[in-house]
Amino acid sequence: MNIIIDNKIPFIKGILEPYANVRYLPPSEITKDQVKDTDILIIRTRTRCNENLLSGSRCKFIGTATIGFDHIDTEYCKQNDIEWKNAPGCNASSVGQYILASLLLHAEQNNYSLKGKKIGIVGVGHVGSIVAHHCRTIGMTVLLNDPPRANTEQNDTFVSLDTIAEECDFITFHTPLNRTGIYRSFHLADNSFFKKLRKQPVIINSSRGEVVDNKALLTAYQKKEISDIIIDCWENEPDILPELLESAFIATPHIAGYSADGKSNASRAMVREISRILGIEIDTSKITPPPAPFPEIDLNVCSGDPITNAVIASYDPRTDTTNLRSAPEQFENLRGNYGLRREFGAYKIMLPASEKIPVLKELGFISPSKS
Repeated sequence: MNIIIDNKIPFIKGILEPYANVRYLPPSEITKDQVKDTDILIIRTRTRCNENLLSGSRCKFIGTATIGFDHIDTEYCKQNDIEWKNAPGCNASSVGQYILASLLLHAEQNNYSLKGKKIGIVGVGHVGSIVAHHCRTIGMTVLLNDPPRANTEQNDTFVSLDTIAEECDFITFHTPLNRTGIYRSFHLADNSFFKKLRKQPVIINSSRGEVVDNKALLTAYQKKEISDIIIDCWENEPDILPELLESAFIATPHIAGYSADGKSNASRAMVREISRILGIEIDTSKITPPPAPFPEIDLNVCSGDPITNAVIASYDPRTDTTNLRSAPEQFENLRGNYGLRREFGAYKIMLPASEKIPVLKELGFISPSKS
């Protein structure tokens, strides 16, 4: 059994070697010639699995250690009896951390409160649901848009995209990328969408780059149809739009989901699939993220809002923004060699008795201590 694994997938090396011949390759080297004698591929979004890569190979399983799977030609796989699996929800909490940190930073730097502000969440799957939870927890009003779920569930949970365009102070996209069909999401936010906006919202994209027309987004900002931009997923990565990079409040190299927790979730999911295929039990207990370097956040020594301080102590997106602006040509290196962060649940909060403690617990921080 021959397995190729993307060498940027962490926590997996050494787990499968007792059961198969395993090679770890950078995405640029996962080529047709390398794949032809491979039975199983474990990849990320940078490897496009289509006829060009797979034809003539003996590959029968593709696992992508990601939520998205638009880099896999699923129709070709179906026609050629190639099974594929993604890792739904693996990094949802990581993206939730990214969104909340960006929102709180924007509020702090512009001197306003998020409480009572209205956010529209477009796409309410694993990620969108966690973002909704976090936003409600800090007192925001949440509107949800998810046409597939709305059609299935037939209730009043969801609103139209037009309603979100008219009413929201923030709009964040968490949809898969569908280029065709009734639920097409390619350029869901385009010139016509931006012209419908009524409140000059902050636009956030951490889903797929092509969900938002990047040129239209920049134009909307220049025309003041929107007030600010938080962007992690771009069109034409890694060749991103320089003017958009300079204009955005937060601009990062597609790393919103790059927590150690999310990566370990994805690696465990891939090993479980291989275990199923091989019909053997493979121990996944060692696929765990490293401890946080500073696992206690002492809010006693901080001024300002405890929630903002705690969240930003766990992750500050300004660092990634500065790094990308300093070297946009290093987009792939910044992403591929990213220092994986830990999520809220890795941190214990030190805080005097405060009404903020239940909020911090609800966000996932561990056992705040009263001092």
